[in-house]
Amino acid sequence: MKNTSQQYDAIISICRDLFTKKTKDYGTAWRILRLPSLTDQIFIKAQRIRSLQENDVRKVDEDEVSEFIGIINYCIMALIQIEKGIAQQPDLGYDEAVKLYDEKIGLTKKLMEDKNHDYGEAWRDMRVSSLTDLILQKLLRVKQIEDNQGKTLVSEGIDANYQDMINYSVFAMIHLGKA
Repeated sequence: MKNTSQQYDAIISICRDLFTKKTKDYGTAWRILRLPSLTDQIFIKAQRIRSLQENDVRKVDEDEVSEFIGIINYCIMALIQIEKGIAQQPDLGYDEAVKLYDEKIGLTKKLMEDKNHDYGEAWRDMRVSSLTDLILQKLLRVKQIEDNQGKTLVSEGIDANYQDMINYSVFAMIHLGKA
C-alpha cells in the first residue's frame, strides 16, 4: 500500500514552497480578493487543465501540475478569507500567513484521511481527467452557493468544497508522479 500521507505531504511541500516565495515577493495582496474572485481564479485554472487534457497543441509552456498547484494555493487563500474576512489592504504578515496556510492544510489533510478511510482510497483508481471534472463540478457548486449569498438548505458549505478541491488536486498530482 502506498503511503498516502507521505505523498500528500510531498505535494503540499511543493505548494507551500511556492506560496511562501510569492508571499515574500508580493506580500498578502490577495487579502483584498472577495470569495467570488478567488473562485473565478480557481475556475480559470481548472478550465485550463481540462483544455490541456483535451487539446494536443499547447501555446503556453506550462503543464497541468502548475495549474493544480494554483488551485491548491487559491483554495487555501479562500479558506483563510472565509475565516478572516476580506481586508481593504493587505493585513497579514509573512509569519501569520504561513501559519494560517499550515492550519488550513492540516484541517484539509485530516478531512482527506477521514474520507480516505471510509472510501478505501478509491481515488487511486480514478483518472486525472475525472478528478479535474470533479473540481469543475465543485466550482459550479461554489458559484451557486455564492449566488445564494452563502445559504444552503441541505448541502455542505463553501469551505468543504474548497477542501475537496485541494484534496482532488493533490490526488491528481500524485497520479501525475509529483509526490
